[in-house]
Amino acid sequence: MKTARGLALLVIVYLLVVYGISRPETVKPEGWRLTGIFLSMVVGLVAQPLPTGALVLIAVTASTFLGGLTPAKALSGYGDSTVWLVQAAFFISRSLINTGLARRIALFFVRLFGHNSLGVCYALSLSDMVLAPVIPANGARAGGVILPIVRSIAELYKSTPGETARLLGAFLMVAVYQGVCISSAMFYTGNASNPLAAQIGSQFGGTPVTFLSWMAAGIVPGLLSLAVAPLIVMAIYPPTIRKTPEASAFARQQLVDMGKLSRNEWILGFVFIAVCGLWVTTAWHKIDVTVTALAGACVLLMTGVLTWEDVKSEKSAWDIFIWYGGLLQLGKSLNETGVPNEFAKAVGSVMTDFTWPAMFVVALLIYYYAHYGFASITAHMLAMYPPFLALLAAKGAPIGLLIYAFACFTNLAAGLTNYGTTPAPMFFAQEYVSFKDWWKVGALVGVSNLLIWSTVGFGWWKVLGIW
Repeated sequence: MKTARGLALLVIVYLLVVYGISRPETVKPEGWRLTGIFLSMVVGLVAQPLPTGALVLIAVTASTFLGGLTPAKALSGYGDSTVWLVQAAFFISRSLINTGLARRIALFFVRLFGHNSLGVCYALSLSDMVLAPVIPANGARAGGVILPIVRSIAELYKSTPGETARLLGAFLMVAVYQGVCISSAMFYTGNASNPLAAQIGSQFGGTPVTFLSWMAAGIVPGLLSLAVAPLIVMAIYPPTIRKTPEASAFARQQLVDMGKLSRNEWILGFVFIAVCGLWVTTAWHKIDVTVTALAGACVLLMTGVLTWEDVKSEKSAWDIFIWYGGLLQLGKSLNETGVPNEFAKAVGSVMTDFTWPAMFVVALLIYYYAHYGFASITAHMLAMYPPFLALLAAKGAPIGLLIYAFACFTNLAAGLTNYGTTPAPMFFAQEYVSFKDWWKVGALVGVSNLLIWSTVGFGWWKVLGIW
């Protein structure tokens, strides 16, 4: 029944857009129908009457009947190299989790810095940051690697949901989650939808967004945010236990129990470093980042570190393949209809007295806090990223600044709520933190991230020549 009502809502949205709103003269009828399909799909991503992949597949199919796309064009997103970059990164990330190397990296940081509660938080946030470049699913790395360690350390100090939550567990849950959102914003592959944002942004011209350029842009404001966020949480939501020598000892014992690096971990470690190194130096050797990632996955397959069964059973990767490839082409096709430009003209006509900096500030704040209405970074980005880019680009704002600002801020905004992105409900479901406290921390850290990225971040991007 819920599915039927949800699908009926999407049909109503389509009919309202296509037949209830006047079509701009510059937009062809099939382009307007494609707009209706796209907006219905975005509503579906929020309402979730069906899984994301299923909704996108329906939209792709509908675009051939109603949106004027040929089957070849509608399906061409699945042949895009960026889609396969994400796939390859998922396969490598599966090996990181299966072999235990990802857990070993996290425990290593906890052993080094886990002598107090703040140090434990920094250790786990740094672990997530190190894993982010090659594990594009923040749910996989945070939920599969980081969260179990957070829970184990909390329970080590007898901090469990309920009366003892504030001893340590509550602080770690909410503070580490904020770090996950920041790490997601720092790298091209920090979140599965980041390459999609880069692709959409590239349609507006400007400097191409690459793995290296995104990392260079994100590293300075990202590290500063990672340093400041736990301090804010410590000030407003402190744990009772401040000294945690047992956490470091726990990590040390866990590493001892894991034993020496296995053959598979050595091979994977080499591939991990080689792939990331080649990504960073792409400008010198000119090897495409997707080829590098696929080559890394192939080495893992040939050495047995990754099996074909692992590849076939990586459900998250194939789910993302369906929705990412479909969304990529639907987004490109929508841009070709001219609808985003018409939106920009319409809004621009209302804000004629605004300079682009003033309009940029207003748009960025609206964009950031609109995430209270989204349970998905992808849905948020698809709904608001293209039209806001078109609006500000038409006003003369620097394209590079727009691309990175809106793309990064989508990830940062996920820290506002307990449903902002996939790991949020995973951490919140541990029942250490109340709804009120989670939102309070999210709001204050959210302000901090806004200030850091819009001052230090924008200044750093000016130094880099992004704008």
